[in-house]
Amino acid sequence: MWRAGEGARPRCAGQRATGVPAVGDNREVTKDDVGVGPWPGGREAWPDDERYDPELLEHGDRRNVEDRFRYWTVEAIVAELDTRRHPFHVAIENWGHDLNIGSVVRSANAFAAAGVHILGRRRWNRRGAMVTDRYLHVHHHPDVAGLVGWAATAGPGGARLPLIGIDNVPGSVPIEGYALPRECVLVLGQEGPGLSREALDAVEVVLHITQFGSTRSINAGAAAAIAMHTWVTQHATIPH
Repeated sequence: MWRAGEGARPRCAGQRATGVPAVGDNREVTKDDVGVGPWPGGREAWPDDERYDPELLEHGDRRNVEDRFRYWTVEAIVAELDTRRHPFHVAIENWGHDLNIGSVVRSANAFAAAGVHILGRRRWNRRGAMVTDRYLHVHHHPDVAGLVGWAATAGPGGARLPLIGIDNVPGSVPIEGYALPRECVLVLGQEGPGLSREALDAVEVVLHITQFGSTRSINAGAAAAIAMHTWVTQHATIPH
């Protein structure tokens, strides 16, 4: 019986790790091309490891997860990520059911943010998240004051976590070259109006992403991804 750490995980015959058809294969990509199928060899060959989900072992794993997490339960994936999440959080205002929040959540998952904070409406559009919120710690605050109160003691040893605004408003500072705190909360406003007055008053500094074209702004989802990646380039250990 195969166990974790005993070499490469078996794959179904003819199946690619990424689920993408080979170059030159012009057939249409379907949901069955994503991920992996049932564990080869039947139940007798299943790994003896509590991290694995019997339903996924039996029917296959088509989720949007890295190959090393194939067949794992959601709880097992969350537990593994909790051992190495980065110490920055992301907060986004949700006063008008912003469609970009799902994209922000997906990027927060990709960059292993410690948590995501939804300010305002509790319900948010999850479509763009592509279920990545299941592997994150998502918090809700009814208003900016709620976030401020949480951040007051959320840092190491009960210290305050600084709030860093992301918006292109008068007086904002270029994010390029700015030394982001290792422990912090990146705060984004809603698509269109940007950071609310309450949020602008609460943050320590507002950073903008330098642009060179004719548009006044980029959307909140793109801005969030750039801000998170900026943190990563300054503080994360990059594997080689």
